[in-house]
Parts: sequence; C-alpha cells; structure tokens
Amino acid sequence: MPDLQPLWLTLALASITTLILLVLALPLAWWLGVGRFPGKPVVEALVGLPLVLPPTVLGFYLLLAFSPEHAFGRALDRWLDVRLAFTFPGIVIASLLYSLPFMVHPVRSGLKHLPASMTEAAYTLGLSPWTTFRRILLPNLRASIATGVVLTFAHTVGEFGVVLMVGGNIPGVTRVASLALFDEVQSMNYHNANVYAGILLGLSFCLLLGVYLLRNQDHDPV
Repeated sequence: MPDLQPLWLTLALASITTLILLVLALPLAWWLGVGRFPGKPVVEALVGLPLVLPPTVLGFYLLLAFSPEHAFGRALDRWLDVRLAFTFPGIVIASLLYSLPFMVHPVRSGLKHLPASMTEAAYTLGLSPWTTFRRILLPNLRASIATGVVLTFAHTVGEFGVVLMVGGNIPGVTRVASLALFDEVQSMNYHNANVYAGILLGLSFCLLLGVYLLRNQDHDPV
C-alpha cells in the first residue's frame, strides 16, 4: 500500500490554492472585464502567461526569487524570518500564480455573457460599480465561478514541474501525489504508481464531469 501522505498534501495544496484564488480572482476578473486602463493587454498577458509558459520556467524564477541569495528572499528572511524555498507555503504561492488563469478566465467569460442591461439598470438606480458587481452580477455568475473552482482545483492537483522546482521533493512537506507517482515509477514500483495514477485519474475525471454537468445545467431552459 503506498504512502497516503502525498495524497493528503495534494488535497491540502489544491484546497488552499482554490480558496485563496476564489477571493483574489473574482475582483481581478471583474477589473479586467469592465476596466479600461493603459497597459491592460500587458496585465491580461501576465495573468494568462501560465497557460503557455512551461511550469519549470515559472518554478525556476520563483525559486530564484525565494532564495536568500536574492533581494526578495533575503528581505523575507531578514525582516520576517520567512523562508519559502522548499516549503509548503512556497509551493502554495507557486500554485496561486500557476493556477490563476484557471479561476480568472471562466469568471471573466461569464461576465461577458451577462446582458449589458443588467449593469445599466444598476447604475441607473445609483449603485456603484463595485456594489453592482457584488449584489447584481456575482449572483448570476454561479456557474462560471463553480467552473473556475473546479478547474483550479483539478489543475493544482496535477501540478508537477512548478512544485518540484520550488518545493523539491521532501516527504511530508512538498512531496505531492504527482511527485510520489514519479518516484514510484523511477523505482519501478508499478503497483504503487498505479494506485497513485488511478486515484489522480479518477479524481480528475470526476472534477471534469462536474464542470460539464454545471455547463449543461446552466444552458438548460428553465
């Protein structure tokens, strides 16, 4: 029987990442969806960069940033006594950056499909843009938000390169299921590898099934 600790670490990482991004990505998606400001394409490109950037590249630069040999990591170590390289908080931060577009894009897409009259009516009633988003638009984005939550969780569960670069492969600290699977294959222990792979496959399928069920339900006539 394989060690179950990597699976618990994976679920903890995915849950924490999803919850934090749920708070951070909603206003970011709204800001990118309705905002008009110089440099907007640059911000959009930065948010979407993890979709095309090899995870090892992002992990490499984060590892350099977190290192005490560089300014950011040295400042964290000196002033806050915080070390992020090869720690669980470090891979949480890496996962936040790497999974960000998977939460932002579904919410922003949902905003685009809402009728403009909804926002215009709220403004006519004297509601501010932020109040309109919270009280009018947000309740109508339930399916998009749920899709973002599921995709973010599933994407974090499958992370490998960025976690390996930033966190290493430390048992009980940063050794998540994808790394444990790789280790078992390297050791030619295919039984344990099959258990890890089967659990990740089943979990990923269930999560994607949930996404498609939500989409179909959202498009069904009332």
